[in-house]
Amino acid sequence: MEQEAMYLVKHAKTAKELRTGLSVLLPKQHGLTNAGTGESLGVSIATILRMQKEIRQRVNGTTEQKRKWGGRRRQLMTVEEEKAFLEPWVAEAEKGGVLIVPPIHKALEQACGRTIAPSTVYRLLARHGWRKIAPDTYHPKRDVAAQDDFKKNSAKQWRNQREKTPQTYRYE
Repeated sequence: MEQEAMYLVKHAKTAKELRTGLSVLLPKQHGLTNAGTGESLGVSIATILRMQKEIRQRVNGTTEQKRKWGGRRRQLMTVEEEKAFLEPWVAEAEKGGVLIVPPIHKALEQACGRTIAPSTVYRLLARHGWRKIAPDTYHPKRDVAAQDDFKKNSAKQWRNQREKTPQTYRYE
């Protein structure tokens, strides 16, 4: 283990490799504790132990692949299962163009066998290309002519209010 650390120190190309080699050499050759080694290298004791473990695994030949961050470690269903779960809802929504969340939420809770936050359904839909669309400013099936006629011919209520307001409250 000491030889591997010495080789790593001599051929280090990065500061991390140098620190990893020194994490073994300083305690062995100079009798430093892990706390002292960490202080001299500018890292925590946990990092020193991790570096020593890395060298120990290299020597033993039991290096394990480094795990990557991210992923869906707490997933309820795989992506394929989610797609299969959403198929009937999507087919129904394509006819009407709207996905309603409460029934999907209830069905998802039954499929998983536990309570689930409503935000999970929204994230599920977002993963599969559905998103919440802002409502229109007007009804899509409106009668434009009838609306324009109403705007032009409706009585303005604020004109009538002025005549009903007593003289003492008028601001002129």
